[in-house]
Amino acid sequence: MDFELTDEQQLIRDAVREFAQSEVAPIAAEVDRDHRFPAEMVPRMAELNIMGLPYPEKFGGAGADQLSYMLAAEELARVCATTSVILLAHASLATYPVYKFGTDAQHEKYLHDMASGRRLGAFALTEPGAGTDAGAGTTTATLKGDEYVLNGSKIFITNAPFAEIYVVFAKTDPA
Repeated sequence: MDFELTDEQQLIRDAVREFAQSEVAPIAAEVDRDHRFPAEMVPRMAELNIMGLPYPEKFGGAGADQLSYMLAAEELARVCATTSVILLAHASLATYPVYKFGTDAQHEKYLHDMASGRRLGAFALTEPGAGTDAGAGTTTATLKGDEYVLNGSKIFITNAPFAEIYVVFAKTDPA
């Protein structure tokens, strides 16, 4: 079994390491100290095609493998855990469900913008009375015409203040 990185994986790791050291590291202490969301890093990560590393190019992603994606997250986390979590919540928790389970219409409407990083995604699971137990959640989604109406409360939504697309856990049939 070969555990060496491919040339492409090394290039991605090195590019993200350079970006992390030159642009993310200088603000990392301030981000932590001020409990600040480094929104200015999101468009920079999009420019570098980091936000959609594991998604096919036809959907706006970079078409890289999962290891390359994890290497990118690791390089960001080396200098700023907050910036790495922004990437992970966006690419894994928000973008993946749209990619894996979304309809063709949802792919068309959301996926390209998410995988390219033009629109930031958030993941809304946690509820005040249920925590992260999806089965115990009480948020509902009721179909009204062509749209679902959400009713409930969510907390601890990673990327929420700056996201434009949300994956929200809700029950369509509470029974």
